[in-house]
Amino acid sequence: MTHSALRSILIWTTLLASMTSVAHAANVTRHPLAGGSKFPIARAVEVPAGTTLVFHSGITPTPADPKAPEGSAAYWGDTKTQALSAFARIKESLDSLGLGFGDVISMTVYLVGDPAKQGRMDFAGFMEAYSQHFGTPAQPNLPSRSTVQVAGLVAPGMLVEIEVTLARPKR
Repeated sequence: MTHSALRSILIWTTLLASMTSVAHAANVTRHPLAGGSKFPIARAVEVPAGTTLVFHSGITPTPADPKAPEGSAAYWGDTKTQALSAFARIKESLDSLGLGFGDVISMTVYLVGDPAKQGRMDFAGFMEAYSQHFGTPAQPNLPSRSTVQVAGLVAPGMLVEIEVTLARPKR
């Protein structure tokens, strides 16, 4: 075999291996948003019959500063801080289940209006945290996602809860 042929085989093997590790759940189809939008969510996700789905309970953040007065902004942090904490807790849970962010096929995000933003949800703050885990070169798989503003969550001052559904990769 020529050097060029070996190089081509190596490139294809590397490409296929990386696609397999990134794609995670076999045959999951993620449809991009229409019109060439680069916004980091999928328009729709198709999961083939026979795939095991994992419905993960909502995860909330841990306190940013447990010594601050309970329920205060200092105790919980802003939306970005809370979202980063919630994503860290989700990662820990997924790791223990043998799953990862690349297996997430659907996400529902509940954001409480931030008093510092006149009661409006801090979508930009949430997106700063979300974009560290989804749509990156290391983890390009995008879930379908809904983000809604809610009146409140389980604890005063808590601004973020994230719920995910995953497709378990075939073993």
